[in-house]
Amino acid sequence: MKLTIIGAGNIGGAIASGIGKSELFQALEVCCTDILPEKLSEIKKANPSAQVVTDNLSAVKDADIVIIAVKPWLVETIIDEIKEALDYERQIVVSVAAGVEFFSLCRYLGREDVGLPAIFRVIPNTAIAVRESVTFISSCNATNEQSALVKSIFDELGLTVIVSEYLINACTALASCGIAYAFRYIRAAVVGAVELGIHPELAKKIELQTLRGAVALLETYNNHPETEIDKVTTPGGITIKGLNAMEEAGFTNAVIQGLKASLICDD
Repeated sequence: MKLTIIGAGNIGGAIASGIGKSELFQALEVCCTDILPEKLSEIKKANPSAQVVTDNLSAVKDADIVIIAVKPWLVETIIDEIKEALDYERQIVVSVAAGVEFFSLCRYLGREDVGLPAIFRVIPNTAIAVRESVTFISSCNATNEQSALVKSIFDELGLTVIVSEYLINACTALASCGIAYAFRYIRAAVVGAVELGIHPELAKKIELQTLRGAVALLETYNNHPETEIDKVTTPGGITIKGLNAMEEAGFTNAVIQGLKASLICDD
């Protein structure tokens, strides 16, 4: 099976890198395209078995799955370039461009001689490079077998969630943008720790393990986060004082407003 990734930027490169780390896909032929040679060199370094080319048409010719991993405003241009070379009856088209809906993808892919191919919108986050992504998948004009195939690929690269298209934008804010929000929290905690006298590298190491522990507790016991918080907040204790100070500074509201601000919408 051949998988072609058009665009070797942050997400396209991360997908190629993640696939290269997966034993299940050792036999999967991966081809990546980009106009920048340095991007293709990075792909080759991360996944030595990947093919790298600058010609999109030759790359899609024999592909089973074509992943379009370019900026949203370039999707129409790329599809115009390759659509006459696509075999709509056999090939699957996957877009990872945030905000480009099926309505637009169907319009871009429309050809007078045939109908439409199986189309997927797949929204991962950058942790796909280390096979720890949260990836959301929606489909249009796809069979159950095609949906299962696409899901099986991204299952190897983290958690996959099948959602209706109307939830894609909200999920993007929560996980794809959300990974940056998690990094910002870690950065803030490290900066605060430095003010308390802790070396930044040690602070980062401590904070990463603290977060791993928090995740492990929630996954193991399946409790609401407040249940675990209650175990730490003794009356008159230092933890509740810290939490209250954070809330006074707008912690919860800041997170909610950040998610709402990053929601892609048409108005």
